[in-house]
Amino acid sequence: MTESGVVTEAVAGQVVLTVNGAERRIPSGWMLADLLESLKVDARTVVIERNRTILRDRSSFDSLDLAADDEIEIVHFVGGG
Repeated sequence: MTESGVVTEAVAGQVVLTVNGAERRIPSGWMLADLLESLKVDARTVVIERNRTILRDRSSFDSLDLAADDEIEIVHFVGGG
């Protein structure tokens, strides 16, 4: 249950987490790399924050398992001049 009192139970075989402020259901056992691939996000072009901690080691994305109630922020680089 979240702080607002809303129940966020996962369906069997799924995990509920938050990605950029939106609730998302993903299959249990997914790694961060799986989430990025499903979103068509190139890990080389973003900064990832998990539960308010910046993930600096991109090589860990293949082995970093996502858990219920994780809060993931994906920040895209924007060029300009």
